[in-house]
Amino acid sequence: MAALVASRGFVLHPMDWMPSDQNSPDVYAPWVDWQASMNGERLAPQEKLTAETWDEFYPAARRLVLADMRRTDPTSARMLIEAKASGEPAEVRLALVELMRFGLSAEDMPFLKSLSADRSGKVRELAGRLLARLGEHVRPSDGGPDDPVAELAAFITEGRSGFIRRRTIYTPAKLKSQAQEQRRAELFEICNLVDLTERFNTTEAEFIGGWQFGADNKADILIARMVAASGSEAALTQMADTLIAEGGKPALFVLQLMPRLDSRRKRVLIRLILKETTYLGMINLAEGIDVDWLEWDDLTNGQALAALRSAAGGKDDAARRGLDDVLETIGFLATATTAAKLIDDMVAAGVPPAAPSLGLLRLNASLAGPGSNT
Repeated sequence: MAALVASRGFVLHPMDWMPSDQNSPDVYAPWVDWQASMNGERLAPQEKLTAETWDEFYPAARRLVLADMRRTDPTSARMLIEAKASGEPAEVRLALVELMRFGLSAEDMPFLKSLSADRSGKVRELAGRLLARLGEHVRPSDGGPDDPVAELAAFITEGRSGFIRRRTIYTPAKLKSQAQEQRRAELFEICNLVDLTERFNTTEAEFIGGWQFGADNKADILIARMVAASGSEAALTQMADTLIAEGGKPALFVLQLMPRLDSRRKRVLIRLILKETTYLGMINLAEGIDVDWLEWDDLTNGQALAALRSAAGGKDDAARRGLDDVLETIGFLATATTAAKLIDDMVAAGVPPAAPSLGLLRLNASLAGPGSNT
């Protein structure tokens, strides 16, 4: 809700909600730092962030400035992080290294490699993931019995397909026990995509292109998570575009890639879910989606509105509960005009005018933009 309100040029009243961490919308950074300043007398300054002024900035403001720097001047931002992060607590170091994902390039590799000696295991793991996105092999694969990459590869069957144009395909192996399923999930989490593809002597593109989606849904989710965590930008976009083009259930695996997808691909996926409606409830799993963009045509260009009307007018309690969740998500994504239209439509379909499920839609519709009288 805070993100929706901020997108329209408003902020929540501090008596209603006070942000407490650095993941709040950017507009709240001064509030986060104000709370931190309650333990001292100083406030975050307005001058430029440098190594000399580093300690004059509170963490939220510093992180906001560094994120912008990574987008516009990644080298300067990296040099600042490299110079100052080691003196920060582990939680702050982790947040600083996480900013390296913006503008990530080969120039960042020496610094990321140096983090292999960091005191925090979480920092070391994150640095390894970022290096893997750049094609760097962080964990050497020796093929021995204790090699997790080799163990993971044993859960995947390599084969050939096609009569004229032969190509290599990769299929999840049949599992024999719950213990195997749990171990496979653990291995997908700790291994990096670049190491796995090297084990099969192939590239990320060829591996993703040959993966047989639909053979094992759980394995499909795991490979999607692996790509999201450690795949290159090219691998990420290839998987997203391939799955969205497939449509149907496979497209939903793109939800695992959400944190790294650009806005365009996120919106394509949401529109696809709304159009097909078979898995309409999955829209609630979307993460990191921009607010204030969903138009009325996105609801009418398919079966979404009809499905919502049916749930609103029916007597199926489970369907009504699902409707409540979907309406809340749409209330976050919709434009003010769309929110107002949907409120009227749902009330006409049978939703009580004062229903809590319409609350976010009503807030959305009331925030027509800066300068409104609401």
